[in-house]
Amino acid sequence: MERGGVLRDKPEREDCNCRTDIWNSMLIAKEKKKSNIAEYILYMWQVEDLLRALGFNMKQVKEKVIDRFEVAEDTAKEMYDWYDNLSEMMRKEKVEQKGHLQILKNNVDELTELHYFLLQKANDIRYRQIVTMATGNLIDFRLKSEAGNEVSDVELALNALYGQLILRLQKKEIYLQTAQAMESFSKMIGYLAACYHKNEREG
Repeated sequence: MERGGVLRDKPEREDCNCRTDIWNSMLIAKEKKKSNIAEYILYMWQVEDLLRALGFNMKQVKEKVIDRFEVAEDTAKEMYDWYDNLSEMMRKEKVEQKGHLQILKNNVDELTELHYFLLQKANDIRYRQIVTMATGNLIDFRLKSEAGNEVSDVELALNALYGQLILRLQKKEIYLQTAQAMESFSKMIGYLAACYHKNEREG
């Protein structure tokens, strides 16, 4: 079962739609959660960073985010409540400075469990090949990022892809070796996401 990478399905979807649509996060997040769980995770990590950058100040969120859109009053209120609820959750879970919401950690854990299932129980040959191709890059990135053993290969790959996304948004150069490593991570995470949604559809 061949699957495209999480960040490269189609040229027009490069960067997970995050470059232009981060301001309309509520609507985009809902769509991504249904269509690509990996893109949803990366997208929501960016929303977390957006709220941090705005200091969890809902006046700033309204002025710099919500007011950018000409939407009905009820939609604007729904957007406001969505950001406000996320801000409150981040405060309660003490991830104002760093880290991720528990609901997003749960999504990563689900992908990690699927990763081990495909490798150990389902013996998915194609996925095993994809992981093998990514293994050397995962080892290198783990060393460079000083990630501990508690960080799974799935979370590690997602962290790397998020870092690449930020570099793209900042229009910084991505060296060929790095791009090739990210490609291997993208294929691995993309395959996992496709299997995740296939399992959801099949119940």
